[in-house]
Amino acid sequence: MQRFVKINPNDNVAVALTDLKAGEKPEVDGRTVVLKEDITMGHKFALKDFAEGENVIKYGFPIGHTLAAVEEGAHIHVHNLKTNLSDNLTYEYNPSHAERANFSLGADEKYFMGYERADGKAGVRNELWIIPTVGCVNAVARAIEQQTQDLKSEKIENVVAFSHPYGCSQMGDDQENTREALSALIKHPNAGGVLVLGLGCENSNIGVLKDGGYLDGYDESRVRFLQCQDCEDEVGEGIRILRELAANAEKFERKKISVEKLIVGMKCGGSDGLSGITANPVVGRFSDMLTAAGGSTILTEVPEMFGAETILMERCTGKEIFDKTVSLINDFKDYFRQHNQTIYENPSPGNKKGGISTLEDKALGCTQKSGLGPVEDVLKYAQPLKTKGLNLLSAPGNDLVASTATVLSGAQIVLFTTGRGTPFASAVPTVKISSNSPLAGHKNNWIDFDAGRLIEGKSLDELGEELYREVLAVAGGKKVKSEDGFRDLAIFKKGVTL
Repeated sequence: MQRFVKINPNDNVAVALTDLKAGEKPEVDGRTVVLKEDITMGHKFALKDFAEGENVIKYGFPIGHTLAAVEEGAHIHVHNLKTNLSDNLTYEYNPSHAERANFSLGADEKYFMGYERADGKAGVRNELWIIPTVGCVNAVARAIEQQTQDLKSEKIENVVAFSHPYGCSQMGDDQENTREALSALIKHPNAGGVLVLGLGCENSNIGVLKDGGYLDGYDESRVRFLQCQDCEDEVGEGIRILRELAANAEKFERKKISVEKLIVGMKCGGSDGLSGITANPVVGRFSDMLTAAGGSTILTEVPEMFGAETILMERCTGKEIFDKTVSLINDFKDYFRQHNQTIYENPSPGNKKGGISTLEDKALGCTQKSGLGPVEDVLKYAQPLKTKGLNLLSAPGNDLVASTATVLSGAQIVLFTTGRGTPFASAVPTVKISSNSPLAGHKNNWIDFDAGRLIEGKSLDELGEELYREVLAVAGGKKVKSEDGFRDLAIFKKGVTL
């Protein structure tokens, strides 16, 4: 097993792939480096003597500068490394002419077994969803969910209520976010039937959603509405409507559907120093494969692009998409400043414990999920995907909010890479991909795919192809670990609460 890696030929640090001890003498580029201290898996050690203020290079790019002189073989981390990042930047479009990959796919690898909906979209699940328009009726939604579990069958894979605290006492863009998010979820193709549950007096009530154009084009055979203030027994009436929706949902059958209709969200969370070396590159290879076959992927968590954004900008398919990417980055920095928050103090305590030192370090690893293909479009929050291929999406780094955001833009599956582990799941099948094999073994009840095998002899191509086949299996009905009991909905909060 490989014990350390120098990721890019220009790097002046290496990353431990397993725990290393002080005094060990790894051979790097034909020379011996004597470790001055223990180096934990995922952490960095110096390949040269650094002067104070000198750039540390990882992934071929600076990830910050040293706060003091650092000896060759010493640990480089938050105690002696600081970000180089600053405020809004001016960018120039220097296209790299990223080319779409050409993968050899078998005939069966160009299709998945999904559910075709009347609007031409495809679902990978046929579930019954209960969606409250306001947090006041969350308990009613849960009561309906609990009393209709008998509706689950071979044809109806789950009955789920999606609780959230919003829908009222919101203003401006904040309220608009909620309306767009709820409408996107109501029209999502993974639901064979949707009960929209309103109260009646909330800002984002059923009438506003229907009359305001948010639900234009919704499938009336799959979506029904219930306003609780208008009926005597809201739980009983909700159960009755859901049973009618179930009868219609039972008519859907899985059929062969082109992967051109498959949209996959990509997210990382609980990342460690190996995430950008194993799990994220494997997802990137998957993204290149799916987009080459005509499908689509969505990359989000914009604050975790800071420091690596130029890599994405250079791959934009044209000046218009480049300009949208510049706005995507700088608008999010403005959002931070509007709330008097520091832009660059991003890595979490878990990230740091796992070996990630600065936001550049995190961002350069995070963007590995985008693969090498061209950026086709940039989406606003809750905006439906319209251009096939790799898309960037405006949403924060928070795991639940960002994963939900990809679903709102159309993702039927989310790939979630992690080095620390997490049990959460989004509204759609959420495939957990570990960056290291110890995590996959320790939390087998959470992890669906072990990308740590990349440093144990498997190649990037092998694991990318294996993940591609796994996603097609999940799209065809294979359950992921988190589907039994874990479903989360988190809407992006952007404003005051009245």
